[in-house]
Amino acid sequence: MTEHETSYALTRPAYVGQSHLVVTDLALVSGFYQSMLGLKVIEKTPSGEVLGVGGQPLLTLTTDANVRAAPRNAAGLFHTAFLLPDRVELARWLRHAAHNNVALEGASDHLVSEAIYLSDPEGNGIEIYADRPHEKWKFHQDGMVEMATLRLDLQALYNSAPDDSWDGMPDGSAIGHIHLQVGNIPEADAFYRDVLGLKLMARYPGASFFATGSYHHHVAANIWNSRGAGVRTEHMTGLSDYTLRFNDKTALDKAVAKLDELEIKSEKRDSGVSLRDPWGIGLTLTA
Repeated sequence: MTEHETSYALTRPAYVGQSHLVVTDLALVSGFYQSMLGLKVIEKTPSGEVLGVGGQPLLTLTTDANVRAAPRNAAGLFHTAFLLPDRVELARWLRHAAHNNVALEGASDHLVSEAIYLSDPEGNGIEIYADRPHEKWKFHQDGMVEMATLRLDLQALYNSAPDDSWDGMPDGSAIGHIHLQVGNIPEADAFYRDVLGLKLMARYPGASFFATGSYHHHVAANIWNSRGAGVRTEHMTGLSDYTLRFNDKTALDKAVAKLDELEIKSEKRDSGVSLRDPWGIGLTLTA
């Protein structure tokens, strides 16, 4: 197996570690992430499964008897974005997807990355992407990054794939970013930028993109389907929570101090500091 160097996204002061989805049909959804995305089951619990790559947990799926489907306009997940180590691996995955009739929903060249979009069987959005080399990204004077949504030539990407067998998502793959549906953008800015200390890296109409260490985005928030959405209710399908992992403990301490200062409810656990964003999406800050 090819050794890949750690993706730039994961070397920043903080990055997304894991995502946790609540689903109705555990076997169906888990089977999709295994067969179509190539994740492997790392752990089984009475209520769910933990999937990942190379023993590294990335995605937790759980269910229970009271689960009910979230409406499309609820706050929660827009997509979980799986970052592959390079363009060759993205092409290899595309070839696998094409040969297995995976329904794609879009493909874009974002200048900083090349991305393919799809959904799991319960409608949870997925992005599979590869970053372009960081040295090739263009930054504005205010530190924001140049991003766009251009057509990605899927045929050319497919044609570039090595003619070999696909063996699942390669080691070194990760959740590069998580994209959220929220109720309004000013509140998202106030929470993710002003409270958690992430930097605003780009704006689209109705969306903000946040990151640490000049990555294009570790967290994004939009109102495209969810303008005015309130707090998520208990037992709703979709994104229950996710983890922001800090390489820099000072940045973590600063974020936690800000939570205390603003009297934002949080709970210290072995895994880190757990809280909820303004829409009830769970978040664990850990080092």
